[in-house]
Amino acid sequence: MAGAELETDEAGLFDPFTFLLSTFASILPRRARIPFYANRGHAMPQTAGPFANLDESALRALAPRGAVRAFPRNAVVVNEGDATDSLYVLLSGRVKAFVSEEDGREVVLNTIGAGDYFGEMVLDGGPRSASIMTLEPCRFFVIPRGDIEGLLDRNPAFARDLIHVLIGKVRSLTQKVLDLALKDVYGRFAKFIEETAIERGGARVMPERLTQQEIAARIGGSREMVNRIVKDLTAGGYISIDGKQITVHKKLPAHW
Repeated sequence: MAGAELETDEAGLFDPFTFLLSTFASILPRRARIPFYANRGHAMPQTAGPFANLDESALRALAPRGAVRAFPRNAVVVNEGDATDSLYVLLSGRVKAFVSEEDGREVVLNTIGAGDYFGEMVLDGGPRSASIMTLEPCRFFVIPRGDIEGLLDRNPAFARDLIHVLIGKVRSLTQKVLDLALKDVYGRFAKFIEETAIERGGARVMPERLTQQEIAARIGGSREMVNRIVKDLTAGGYISIDGKQITVHKKLPAHW
């Protein structure tokens, strides 16, 4: 297969290395700008978060001023740069966290499922560091900033988990920057498939049905480059796609 240069993509559409590296440089001096990463599993395995097994009544007991809010699929819950005035506990559904440019280009930072939370930067009152969009209908328990400090004082499990979340963000962001600096688009695609695919029905499949544009946003590439990679891997018998469901038939080659 032909080699791929770092983010030229032959379409000249996106330079995620410059984009994310500039983000990385700007956020380290100011904790309020560290992007949200819900999944701490790869860098630092965690048990379920402190809200995972709590229902609405239990959450209301912890945060009396909290409220339940519901959003349909593809709704923007918070926007990057908005004032941070609350923490969101996801009761049901899934969301994605992403950062974007003014022209609409975006990089998906991660996805988050029921039982986890986002908006922990509420503690310093800085702006939202990422946008959150629903991937399916979602319900949230929204805890106002005034209740968060009380939670930290009364709930050591929440305080410990919050510290782990922030550590995980730094680790995840560092790994993302390294991947962008040291891996080409194919390398990031292969890593994404390898880390995300699960065993199901005797085969390795991607748990989500993603479009090529969505994959491109996850790995920091362009749709055109992802399309070329997918076509070559399909022709080589490495993967197959049925209804946007990717099945991995054999280990992907080390180089493209």
